[in-house]
Amino acid sequence: MATCDTRGDDDRNSFAMTQHGRSVVVGIDGSQAALDAAAWAVAEASSLGVPLRLVHVSEEKRACRSTVDTVARDAELIASAQYRVEMTAHDLGRTVHIETAVVHGRPDCALIDESRTAALVCVGTAGRGPCAHIPLGPTAAALAKHAHCPVAIIRSGGVPSADTGWVAAVQNDDPDNDAVVHRAMEEGRLRRAPVLLIDMRLDSWIRRYPDVHVRTVAARRAGTRRDDSHGDSIQLAVVGSADAEHLARLVWPNYHPVLGDAARSVLLVRR
Repeated sequence: MATCDTRGDDDRNSFAMTQHGRSVVVGIDGSQAALDAAAWAVAEASSLGVPLRLVHVSEEKRACRSTVDTVARDAELIASAQYRVEMTAHDLGRTVHIETAVVHGRPDCALIDESRTAALVCVGTAGRGPCAHIPLGPTAAALAKHAHCPVAIIRSGGVPSADTGWVAAVQNDDPDNDAVVHRAMEEGRLRRAPVLLIDMRLDSWIRRYPDVHVRTVAARRAGTRRDDSHGDSIQLAVVGSADAEHLARLVWPNYHPVLGDAARSVLLVRR
């Protein structure tokens, strides 16, 4: 089986530290999940001040379909996604420059290549893979393992409205945890959503006193509203590179505080 050229993976962290990348890339395949990912990515591109690049990967071998039909279908997919992005940007009151591209090859390889010069790569998911126990498809899994920039895996079902659903992250002792928490806070600000931080640090005060029930709430300015319940309403789980292998192996770790639900969008942070 052919494999992608992933040379340069050892340099992905230093690459991701560059300014912002040239664009926010969204993989477009004609599915509703891909359109939802494109709509979700509008705020990301607008906040970074970079173009939103819609990429459709046309596999070169399409049985029983002429070249003319293929080109027409590819153009239709891109046009539909562009219209959805324009409507979303209008509704959000945001300005975003849209780029479109049709490339040929395997979707995973093409999007990994796009990630070399991207600020973020977004793909959509219906929340399940080809089997009940496999939450991701092969393209999302390959990006989790090999992408050179952060990866967003966006659950289909529409873009959450403001103030609905938490942005969740774990505080732990991983080397990139500060970057994970920072990105979660930025996403909370961007999406006007509350942030849920789950403290799993080995030397935290909570672990030192396991017999004491502790609830930590950050103080806010007087007069501002605080949502004290989160339940199952997490709209985005922000995770670090330690979880990339689980996603790449198509494993959704049930033990993980914010990855326990496959019907959840995930933002994988690369430091």
